[in-house]
Amino acid sequence: MYEPIEEVYFNWLYHKVASTTAPKTPGLTYYELTRALHSTEYAWLLPGDDNRLEDGMDLRLAFKRQTGETDPTWETFPCSVLEMLIAFSYLAAFDTECYDAREWFWVFLDNLELSHLSDNVADVEAIAHENVDVFVWRTYQFNGAGGMLPIPGTKNDQRKLEVWYQFCEYLIYKDLF
Repeated sequence: MYEPIEEVYFNWLYHKVASTTAPKTPGLTYYELTRALHSTEYAWLLPGDDNRLEDGMDLRLAFKRQTGETDPTWETFPCSVLEMLIAFSYLAAFDTECYDAREWFWVFLDNLELSHLSDNVADVEAIAHENVDVFVWRTYQFNGAGGMLPIPGTKNDQRKLEVWYQFCEYLIYKDLF
């Protein structure tokens, strides 16, 4: 049976952050949430965050290498928030020893107040888009609350720091370095 490449790629991404062996029970799956994240474009606003976009796009190269995919048409879509978060999770895992990539992904979703949005929650897509818009357009609070990396008591306006520097400060705040 033919499955569109976009669906194969989405399932490949989903497998990186959520269990594909769990029963298809709405309380244990996160397909709606990850689809909402994948349907939202990651837009960078600060210099340096374009690297987060490129990291997300690089997942497509890894997918092509792993699967042997040769159809280039799906690669032209903008980087999604899901791709950015997964790629950044891998970067975080590489640079720290406290969590693996999947754990970092869920830390970030917890900070974005999205981790509770399993498939049995009503209005997953609406809630996800609302919270993700706050993150992408940097309308979260000075200390990062509402964003991916909140840091209570910070002296730095997290809205004006690229994600990598927010992450470095977050590691210090959480004593994870």
